[in-house]
Parts: sequence; C-alpha cells; structure tokens
Amino acid sequence: PPAPHAPTPRPGHGRGRPEAGGPLEARSAVLPYEVDAQAAFTALYQHSDPAFWLDSAHVAEGLARFSFLGDASGPLGELLEYRVGQGEVSVRPSGGAPGTEPGTVFDVLERRLRERALRPPADLPFDFTGGYVGYFGYELRADCGSPHTRRAPTPDAQWMFCDRFLAVDHAEGRTYAVALCRTDQPDERQETDAWLAATVKALSELPRAGGGAAGTAPPPGRPDAGDTARLAEGALRSPRSTYLADIAECRRQLRAGESYELCLTNAATLPAPDDPLAYFLRLRALNPAPYGALLRLGPTWVLSSSPECFLRVDRRRTAESKPIKGTAPRAADPAADAELARSLRTDPKTRAENLMIADLLRNDLGRVCETGTVEVPAFLATESYATVHQLVSTIRGRLRPDVSAVACVRACFPGGSMTGAPKLRSLEILDGLEQRPRGVYSGALGYLSASGTADLSIVIRTAVVHEDTLTVGAGGAILLASDPAAEFDEMLLKAAATLQALG
Repeated sequence: PPAPHAPTPRPGHGRGRPEAGGPLEARSAVLPYEVDAQAAFTALYQHSDPAFWLDSAHVAEGLARFSFLGDASGPLGELLEYRVGQGEVSVRPSGGAPGTEPGTVFDVLERRLRERALRPPADLPFDFTGGYVGYFGYELRADCGSPHTRRAPTPDAQWMFCDRFLAVDHAEGRTYAVALCRTDQPDERQETDAWLAATVKALSELPRAGGGAAGTAPPPGRPDAGDTARLAEGALRSPRSTYLADIAECRRQLRAGESYELCLTNAATLPAPDDPLAYFLRLRALNPAPYGALLRLGPTWVLSSSPECFLRVDRRRTAESKPIKGTAPRAADPAADAELARSLRTDPKTRAENLMIADLLRNDLGRVCETGTVEVPAFLATESYATVHQLVSTIRGRLRPDVSAVACVRACFPGGSMTGAPKLRSLEILDGLEQRPRGVYSGALGYLSASGTADLSIVIRTAVVHEDTLTVGAGGAILLASDPAAEFDEMLLKAAATLQALG
C-alpha cells in the first residue's frame, strides 16, 4: 500500500559510524496515545532497508505488550552479516565503508554490545533501549556444538544496530520515540533531540490505533482452508510419501534408544509475492501473534506470526523460555473448539512431548543460571490463537553474574522445541533425514538490547522471501506414540496457516 506520509526526516541520516566516545544514554519523547503501528511503519519505514517491525499483534498479559519499529539509518546504525565457517562478520555502517570483524557472530555481538552498553532508563517501561534487531538461522547450530553440514541460501545471521526507533505500548496506550546519543557530545544530543521532535510531529499526523488489538485492520476474507492445505501440500519439498518414510525412520531411531523425541521438519516453496509488506499485513490480520515480525534485509524478508518465545532476558537478569509442544486446530463452533482445547491439554502423547522439551530447556538454562534458581512456574498451559490451540510451558532462572544475554542464547541455541531430546544426538539424526538446510526457519528472531536484555522468538509460522522464492517451514515432534498420518496433517496445518496470507 502507498505511504500516507513522506518518510520522517532523520537528522544525521547517512553519517558514518562515529568514533568511540563517552557512554551512551537513551533519550525519548512520548505521545499520550497509541499510534496505529501499521500506519507508522508504512509512513516511516516502508522504504528503509534494512528495517524491522517487531509486532505484538496478539496482545496478552505478561506475554506481549510492546511493538518496536525502526531501521539502521541512525548515526550508530550498521548491519552485521555472518555465515558459519567464514571466521569473520561483515559490518556495513549506515554511512561508512563496509568492513569485517573477526570471530563468530556471537563473539562480535558480545563485543559490540559491551562497547555500547547503557543503563536502562527508569522512565521507559520496556526492556529494549536500542541495540541489535535480527535473526540467528538454524545452521548457526554449528557454532553451538554441532557439525557444520549444510549451507543455507540466506546468511546464517543478520543483525542491524538500531539507535533510533519507535515503541508502541498497546496496554497503556502510549507511543514512544527513542534515540541513543553520547553523553559527552552536546552536538550529538542536540541532533538527537531534533530527531525526536521531528518524529513526534510525524507521528502526531498519523491515525491512532482503532478498536482492534495492536492497531490491526479488520481481517481480510479468510481463504478456504482446504484450498490452502492443497497449495501447501503441492509445494512441499518432501512429499507425503517421503515425509511418512522419514517419520518411520524417526520411530526406528526412537526404538533404538537414540533419542526420546525428534522434531522433524518440512518446507513449502512457492514464487515470492510481488509485495512482501502487503503479504505481512494480511498475515498479521489473519493470524495475529505475540511475536509477529517483519525484517527487511536486502533481498531477504522475514515475515513472521510466531506464537513462541525462545528466550527472554529482562533487566533483573531473569532468563525465561516458553517452548510450545502440542498443536490443535480451532473450530468455529464454541463447544467443539473448547473440546479441541481440552483434548490437546489431556492427550498423553502431547503431554509427553511438552514434558521432554521442558526438561531439555531446564538443562539448557541450568548451564548458565545460578544454582537452584531454575524453575517451571507454568506447565502445560493452553494458549489459543486465530487458527490453532497450543500447549505451552514456562521455564525460568536467574543468570549467573558472568553470563550475558548473548552467552545465554548461545548456550540454548537452537531452541529445544525445534530439535528434540537429547539435543545434540537429535540434531545429528535430523540432519541425516532432512538432507537440506532449514535456514532462518526454526532459528531465533528478535532483539539484543544495549541495556543487556533480550527477547527472541522461535522462527515458526514464518515466511522467508529470498530473491524470487517464498519458503514456509513446518514440522512436529515425533514420538514412539506418533500416528504418522496425523503428524503429516499437523505439519500441513502449520504450513497452511502461514500460506493463507497469499490470498
């Protein structure tokens, strides 16, 4: 859709990365109402590259309250790009010459966040105070203890540094403009305040959020579920016969004691939509999610309606993961829908899936948290979304003083709900079966804040548009008790839910 307003003027846009100076501070301005997030992105960032929109289109208490929008065009802006095995990270400043920095993307993110660390401002109610926004692809597992066996068409990690952004508070009905600057640079502070004033003026001309959650427009007509499922099945990389054979091999490995649970995946590949932004706007309207996201990264768009939290680290240094294991479709009839949710919650196979992954996450967090602090405050809770019910558990612990948010991510990556248990052996088995890279799918997406916090989703219910191709990954946990036909149907349901946005 066309932009209702010209892009916001950005004082300092295009400048190179400044020399290291004094410590950073976050300066902000607030509007006492909720600006429509869709209108804000379209007006201010539609033409930016790279750009992001972390979209809490499904607002749930304690789960999703804020949406963040921005790009990497500020004075500190840059884009990091990384492929496993190359030994260095590509660095592209917003206005300077590109370069490289040695190490893995984890090493470089750790160093650069330490250089740009800031104390979280007391007057901001959210944990993101500027920092890196992007994704870790699944093949990054090779930097976390697994062999490097596959090369994805997309980079294995891309992270943009955002020092100027918007935050929309959907619970309290406020909109914030936030910018970072050096505390010892008066000119930089003056420039920052000018950007804040210009941005608030531009926001004041945009529509306010309507009655829908997070400013979501009324949903478009939902495509026929059967048509979308047939579209998904026709585009699968592993057709039904191959996927059923892979399930049989998973069960053979389980009987042999090689694993307790294997998260087998597939992917549907279709021609890319002409307008990835329009696709995302339909996706968020059809399937609003707490971890919706749009990342624009050159030839790659990541368009997500993920319901799953991979890892959150708050300002109290509490690390939390909320793995999803167990999915059931929604029904139009309320009584039938309630029965589907009840059946999901009580199904022995689904409960076993969730239990094993919750235990795996307890082990992962136990490696980086203080002894005795890891707990499971919520086990087997049902969360309902537009197209599916999900079974979710919560695992939480307090990070040791020597562990950063980046180190915590590295210890827990890839998310256990996308691998199986035990993790490393399960990864080996799945690599032999799937015979292809997963790419961005089943990795992690979100922010790593300069204040030391982080919030990352599992990349599921996500379309990755790369050059002329759209890819949607989907899968499910295989246990000895699995019904192969039912597992195929569940995988297809997940893929079809994301492909509905093709219209």
